[in-house]
Amino acid sequence: MKAKIADLLKKIPGKISPEWPMGEPFTLALAHGSMSVEIYTPKEIDIQTPHDQDELYFIHSGKGELVIDGERHLFEPGMVFFVAANVQHRFENFSPDFLTWVVFWGPKGGE
Repeated sequence: MKAKIADLLKKIPGKISPEWPMGEPFTLALAHGSMSVEIYTPKEIDIQTPHDQDELYFIHSGKGELVIDGERHLFEPGMVFFVAANVQHRFENFSPDFLTWVVFWGPKGGE
């Protein structure tokens, strides 16, 4: 399995829904068992809600802040963050070129 950012970006924005009125700012790159890998590139505001699996964010490009359960973390390319399942989090004050890989895995509710 492999994925290339340039190919994935052609699929964003994805479908429009009540949850994502501007279209989904993410797309699936790879999946196997309970693991899935996406790219995520919100524009202007991050409206995501907590996920039911543990996740890792690998920052590919851009700078900003990741708020995890009320705690602010500056981010830049090359950083990685863990967010436990069902924990409030969002990206704020991010640059227009922000893009992150997201890896979800494990059982619903986290490990």
